[in-house]
Amino acid sequence: MKTCNTGFFMSPQNFSVNDGDGIRTIIFFAGCPLKCKWCANPESQSYNNCLVKEYSVEQILKIIERQEIFYRSSGGGVTFSGGEATLNPDILRELTNILYDRAINLAIETSGYFVFEEIKDILEKMDLIFVDIKHMDESKHIIFTGNSNRIILSNIKKMNDLNTSIVARIPVIEGVNADDCNIVKTAEFVKENIDNPKIELLPYHSFGDEKYEALGIDKPSRDFKAPSVDRLKELKKLIEKHGVEIVSYK
Repeated sequence: MKTCNTGFFMSPQNFSVNDGDGIRTIIFFAGCPLKCKWCANPESQSYNNCLVKEYSVEQILKIIERQEIFYRSSGGGVTFSGGEATLNPDILRELTNILYDRAINLAIETSGYFVFEEIKDILEKMDLIFVDIKHMDESKHIIFTGNSNRIILSNIKKMNDLNTSIVARIPVIEGVNADDCNIVKTAEFVKENIDNPKIELLPYHSFGDEKYEALGIDKPSRDFKAPSVDRLKELKKLIEKHGVEIVSYK
């Protein structure tokens, strides 16, 4: 199949057992509408750096086709990630339609920051949607990401009307969003607005520091801390107490 669509991506990751069921290929789109101060993939925030490459749809499909046997044997598939895949709706739609017609399991990891009606048809073909809830407080969300959370929370409500499984993800960062008040508000929102409410806790890490060095930009603040194992257990109990299931794809 011939296509002229191209887009900017980071290196795809094969043989992933994270970010969805089974063995998966993760397709990382470049570009992101948020500028999270703790971002683990800073290369995704610009198309013009040494860690980003332009691929055609055909090139991405060839990468996926070589892995398809592993999807079939493990119940795996393809996960679109980033950056923010929905910033590139044309190429995302084309890849989604082709893989959907091949009955390949599809998942997407998204910030939730997009115009819902423009990508509704894409989301409808996903088997699983991971959506971040970085903070429930709008003013703090703006401070830490550069944008309001209003469109994100609104989109989550709209996603619930799709025939698709949804997992809300919290990147748990001490000093940012790991306090009881924010976690409870997040759990209450998920419980109220997702029919089968699930949350995944993603502890903060500094694995992206080498990327910051390669790009010649400042690393995230040392004030950002990973929660302890005991703290994560406390948050898990707190969320479950509010009727939300804790899941893990990590």
